[in-house]
Amino acid sequence: MSLWVDKYRPNNFAKLDYHKEQAQRLKNMVQQGDFPHLLVYGPPGAGKKTRIMCILKELYGNGAEKLRMEPMLFETPSKKKFEIMTISSNYHIEVNPSDAGIHDRVVVMDLVKTTAQTYQIDPTGQREFKVVLLTNVDHLTKDAQHALRRTMEKYVATCRLILCTNSTSRVLPAIRSRCLGIRVPAPKIDEIKSILYFVAKKESLSLPDDLAKRIAEISGRNLRRAILMLETCKVEQYPFAADQKITEPDWQVYIRGIANMMVAEQSPKKLLEIRNRFYELLMHAIPTDLIFKGLLQEVTKNCDLQLKIEIASIAADYEHRMHHGSKVIFHLEAFAARFMAVYKKFIDSTMGDFL
Repeated sequence: MSLWVDKYRPNNFAKLDYHKEQAQRLKNMVQQGDFPHLLVYGPPGAGKKTRIMCILKELYGNGAEKLRMEPMLFETPSKKKFEIMTISSNYHIEVNPSDAGIHDRVVVMDLVKTTAQTYQIDPTGQREFKVVLLTNVDHLTKDAQHALRRTMEKYVATCRLILCTNSTSRVLPAIRSRCLGIRVPAPKIDEIKSILYFVAKKESLSLPDDLAKRIAEISGRNLRRAILMLETCKVEQYPFAADQKITEPDWQVYIRGIANMMVAEQSPKKLLEIRNRFYELLMHAIPTDLIFKGLLQEVTKNCDLQLKIEIASIAADYEHRMHHGSKVIFHLEAFAARFMAVYKKFIDSTMGDFL
């Protein structure tokens, strides 16, 4: 029994519910045979992966949907061996190279080389290209991105790359210039509501308008999260109520609790408690980008405009340092300490004005 988010995922361009003009352009591009390397980017839950799978089905037909999970063995120059899990069909292979950590360069070079050397023969006897789908490209090291640039030029005759990422800010300009950029914006609130109604109708459920609107807003325009929230509401209570409580992800509630601690008290003792909570989030593999974003959104709720700008600048600075450092906990704790110092100074000055 599959989740609704997988059960009702569109598998061709005709079934896409939003950004239909973009879908038509992608379909025309595939049909005309002019298929370059692609860089697909947009916020989480916007539908990047869905559109990529529609592209693959348009290219190769139903065979692109017959997927298998296989471990792939790689070897570093120092003879260290490691495995990365891949998802593949006869026509494409999908992998997240950042799973290899500092060895992502080896994954990029060997994977593309191996895939490009196994030619795909179409029914007319002509040699076709295979597709390599790389996810989380913005998390690749600079060495891996330089290797990717050289590899994508060398094997362009037999291999096409589809790069999937949330943001292009950390993707090298040399890679961006060699790909056709396709931005997939987050769906609008009304579009998410429409899809929630569609899913509810398919499941023979009656969905109140107020509940659908609240789910769409709380999801942050993340369609995947919205459908998961709807399914959670169904499990917890049905028939639905217009004022029904919507369960948020545990990590999101936990980050809100950390933010409240930072605002409530500014002391070394409180900072030590916050440090332990950061470790808890990292142990559960919560991405540091989400932690920074969640903290910033929560701590700035009760700040004036000038303080919001200062805190946002501080958060951006420490997040940038984090991506160039080796211990993320140092940068998370440093941001918390810096915020607490700035906020305490702000509170003291505000109280002084009243006295």
